[in-house]
Amino acid sequence: MSVRIKICGITSIVDAIAAIGAGADALGFMFYEKSPRFLSNEKAKEIIRELPSHVAKVGVFVDANVDTVNRTVETAGLDTLQFHGVESPDFCAKFQQNTIKAFRVKNHESLEQLSDYNTKALLLDSYVKGIPGGTGEKFNWNLAIEAKRLGKPIILAGGLTPDNASDAVNQVAPFGLDVSSGVESTPGIKEKSKMISLITNAKSSSISEGLWN
Repeated sequence: MSVRIKICGITSIVDAIAAIGAGADALGFMFYEKSPRFLSNEKAKEIIRELPSHVAKVGVFVDANVDTVNRTVETAGLDTLQFHGVESPDFCAKFQQNTIKAFRVKNHESLEQLSDYNTKALLLDSYVKGIPGGTGEKFNWNLAIEAKRLGKPIILAGGLTPDNASDAVNQVAPFGLDVSSGVESTPGIKEKSKMISLITNAKSSSISEGLWN
């Protein structure tokens, strides 16, 4: 089975349908108000209720509290939660949905806390001070290869584009790729041709199984 692809920062039904048509396995919805891709619960609900059941609906949160997350899950109809702040292992374990913990990778020391988390998958993103994701910056993929030794599904993010998606899959062999700015024309607006190109290039390269079936 080919590598899974999550298109993150979906803000419209048009982009959602285009991403699915391009072959995306999961769509990400930002519930972090400082993000240019932020969606309200109601807007996310309007999009998600139109989506097919086989596509994972991932809510992305940054240091939200339990009640806020649960309200969003109920209103929007999420089936997977991605935590992109400094959420603790105990916090991530409070939810029934599949959970993904994201880590901003700066150096080898950034990997030390990964083993503390019993989430369904670990997402590795680039470290840019003050910006929790969606930066378009790439990090050292050798660190992602090292993280795979933990035996958890690894989702690679940060600076992924149609031009380097195949290299990412071939070098790291991750469970999945998480892409946002690399397939956009402007922040929050996806470009169909870029999504098709990236997904085609990535899925022609590797094998993966587990979280988004």
